[in-house]
Amino acid sequence: MRIISLNCNGIRSACAKGFYAWLERQDADVVCLQETKAQMALLDRAIARPRGWHTFFMDAEKPGYSGVAIFSRPEPDAVSYGFAWPDFDREGRYVQADFGRLSIASIYLPSGSSSPERQAAKFDFMGRYLPLLAARRREEREYVLCGDWNIAHKQIDLKNWRSNQKNSGFLPEERAWLDELFGAVGYVDAFRAVNVEPDQYTWWSNRGQARAKNVGWRIDYHIVTPGLAGSIRNASIYTAERFSDHAPLTLDYDFSPADFRKR
Repeated sequence: MRIISLNCNGIRSACAKGFYAWLERQDADVVCLQETKAQMALLDRAIARPRGWHTFFMDAEKPGYSGVAIFSRPEPDAVSYGFAWPDFDREGRYVQADFGRLSIASIYLPSGSSSPERQAAKFDFMGRYLPLLAARRREEREYVLCGDWNIAHKQIDLKNWRSNQKNSGFLPEERAWLDELFGAVGYVDAFRAVNVEPDQYTWWSNRGQARAKNVGWRIDYHIVTPGLAGSIRNASIYTAERFSDHAPLTLDYDFSPADFRKR
C-alpha cells in the first residue's frame, strides 16, 4: 500500500503547480493533505473530486486557513472528523479513514511560530493529544498518522539545529514530546525506520535560497502503531518539482486494506 502525505499550502495552488498531474503517476492508494486552505463546497469539481478518488475534507471555519483532506482509491468503511475539541476542530486539523482495523489519518498540528499565543495553543493541543494517542494504543486497531506535525525531532532533522533551539518547531519541550511519543507511548517514526540518512527534509523557508541550498526541516511524518513497523518497505521525499513549501512524503507498506477486514 502506498500512502503519500503533503502539506500543500493551498490545494488550488498545488494543483496549479502540477501536483495532481504528478500524483496520477504515483500509483498511490491513499493521499493525506494538510493546509488545503479551501472550503470544499467552493472548489472546482476537478479539484474536490478528481476522477478515481474518494475524497474527504475537513475544512477550517476561517476561509483560506488550515484544513485537511484524505483522498483514497479504496472506499473506506467509515470516516471521522476532528477530536470533539471545538477550539481545534474549527481549525480543520484531523480527518480519519477506517479500513477494517486499519485507520489512516491526515493531521495538521498547530504551528507556534507566529506568536506566543499560538505557541501556547500548540502546547495545549500536544497536552491533550498525547493521552489520546496513548489510549488508542490500547485499541485493537492499527494507525497510520500522516501529516505536518510542525516539530523536528532530532538534530539530524533540520539543517541549522544549533540556531533553532529556541524557535518553535525545535523547542526542547516539543522534542521531548516526540521522545515520549516514540518512546514510552510506543509509536514509530515510519520514515526513520527505513531511512536514516541526513539532509532529508520536507519543509523549507521561503526566505533566501533555503530550498535551493537544502536548508530545511523534516516536520512531516508518517507515525504508525508498532504493529505496522515490520510492514514499512520504502520511504522517500520528492523534491524534483515544487508544489508547495513542503515536499510530498511517500511510504510503501507491505499490507492492504483487505488485511485488516474480517474475512
